[in-house]
Amino acid sequence: MENKALELLAPAKDLACGVDAVNCGADAVYIGAERFGARVSAGNTVADIERLAAHAHRYRARVYAAMNTILSDEELPRAVRMARQLWDAGIDGLIIQDMGLLEAGLPPVPLIASTQCHNDTPEKVLFLEKAGFKRVILARELTLEQIKAIRAATTVELESFVHGALCVSYSGQCYLSYALGGRSGNRGECAQPCRRLYTLKDAAGEVIAGNKHLLSLKDFNLSRRLAHLAAAGVTSFKIEGRLKDRAYVRNIVSYYRRELDKVIEKKGYARPSVGRSFAAFDPDPAKTFNRGYTEYFLDGNPADIASPDTPKFVGEPLGRVSDVKLGSFRLNRAERLHPGDGISYFDRNGVLAGSLVNGVKDGRVRVDNQKGLENGADVYRNLDKEFMKVVERDGARRLFGVSLEFSDYEGGFTLKAVHEDGRCAEAKLRGVKAKAEKPEQALETIKKQLSKLGDTGYYLKSLELKLSRPYFIPVGALNDLRRDALAALEKAAGPAPAREELPVKPTSHPYPAAELDFRANVFNSKAAAFYRRHGVKEIAMAAEGGADLAGKPLMTTRFCIRRRLGLCRKGKEVEPLYLEDQDGRRFRLEFDCERCGMRLFMEPKKPEEKPPEEKPAE
Repeated sequence: MENKALELLAPAKDLACGVDAVNCGADAVYIGAERFGARVSAGNTVADIERLAAHAHRYRARVYAAMNTILSDEELPRAVRMARQLWDAGIDGLIIQDMGLLEAGLPPVPLIASTQCHNDTPEKVLFLEKAGFKRVILARELTLEQIKAIRAATTVELESFVHGALCVSYSGQCYLSYALGGRSGNRGECAQPCRRLYTLKDAAGEVIAGNKHLLSLKDFNLSRRLAHLAAAGVTSFKIEGRLKDRAYVRNIVSYYRRELDKVIEKKGYARPSVGRSFAAFDPDPAKTFNRGYTEYFLDGNPADIASPDTPKFVGEPLGRVSDVKLGSFRLNRAERLHPGDGISYFDRNGVLAGSLVNGVKDGRVRVDNQKGLENGADVYRNLDKEFMKVVERDGARRLFGVSLEFSDYEGGFTLKAVHEDGRCAEAKLRGVKAKAEKPEQALETIKKQLSKLGDTGYYLKSLELKLSRPYFIPVGALNDLRRDALAALEKAAGPAPAREELPVKPTSHPYPAAELDFRANVFNSKAAAFYRRHGVKEIAMAAEGGADLAGKPLMTTRFCIRRRLGLCRKGKEVEPLYLEDQDGRRFRLEFDCERCGMRLFMEPKKPEEKPPEEKPAE
């Protein structure tokens, strides 16, 4: 049996989402700093992060601030000042990508290597461990066996994504958004070109797949594999979603809390935080935004990980429609739908359409729009109004467990309260002890009144009666005794556990490579100095620093379009294919069949043809 702690790590777009995540059972929350986070639109003030940390620390949960963009020399001093402010505000860890920060005078905050660092090999993760990182966030593309190999070679904490959106490119290795419009993913400004429509052609210009979202992937869902990840060495299970709303956070965090608790209980792991979450709803990840789910590469190289038809939320499958008439259609088990629900379907051109449900009666569904809906079309529910109403209205409460022991002594009665964190307190009820004329009723009254914890912030783990005989005790006296015992328990709280401090110390162990190209994302002089001290001889400037991207891979992916379309040659050399977007831009896809990977390059624009000169009239 293991006793290591497994951390459920949740996203927070803002303070409200962060509080929701904690209340729904997260052991830790990650949130974007006001600047320098990889989601530029999800920044938060130091004051809000301080409020979140205060709330989280009540439950011994942690808060990690994300400052995981690459930084210019001018930005580094401001970033360090912000890191110090966040440390003073109470954060427990700092997520970074830029190694220049290690040279710039950070506070003693534990450092977490962002997945933007491209952490995909034992050698890279071991290097980061030796450099002083407390934790490394693994690349999403890793298999279970690769994670085990990393664990075998290192002792650093390993964090793994388990749920949420997937980038088609390795994190930190995508430059397509920057190349197309100057919006860099490594600077928090990705324009998500991977979710756009493309047409795939061969070298002769023949269309292989037309007008599809060919680079768009399904969403991650490893909820069935948490035990396997824990056994492989992962200790932090991360939910993606720093741009997602409160309903998503409440639903998904509650779901993973339930699933991770099953693993903890079965395998004998521990939880790093205290308090139990009580949700007012039955969490269901099918009911909040997703593009379909995949376990990605955890077991190897599956073919069906893409979502080419749409990057939007299609919803839960309901069945096929029949007898389509003006304003309504027939659906088997139509009573599953309710007025206000949202439905979606694909029209004959493969375009996703949708409508709201107006009513359901006698197996028919009335809708406010059914343009393009035909008999035999599959219909989905992408908004369950009743479910979302409960999620948004009631959410979840996080309560501390308390065990009560009620006993008598010569001068009266004692109620002892034991907090789940181990502290205890007691209150006494002094006076004459009256024998109960109705023993069973008296004992039931005692149990009932002492169990009424209401809005105290506690839930009852156990109640033990240690009485020499049944006594009659007035209801008011029992209520006073319960309140006094819980008040004493609150006063018995000791100081909050001290945060771990890990000062940055200069290191000089060798980096796994002697040369770094633009994909190392070195954007400032201090990052360059860091790598030189660790033995790197040649360092290219980051793309954002002016590197020439002509002929350079703008994406490096483990996803392969050939494999997705059934065109895999099983390791044999293949010719490039070409993507064209709706703006007429052309991209070359090269395939590394030995490693089963793909790289995307931008093709130069063809020179515009000049109109033929008019011949002078004869």
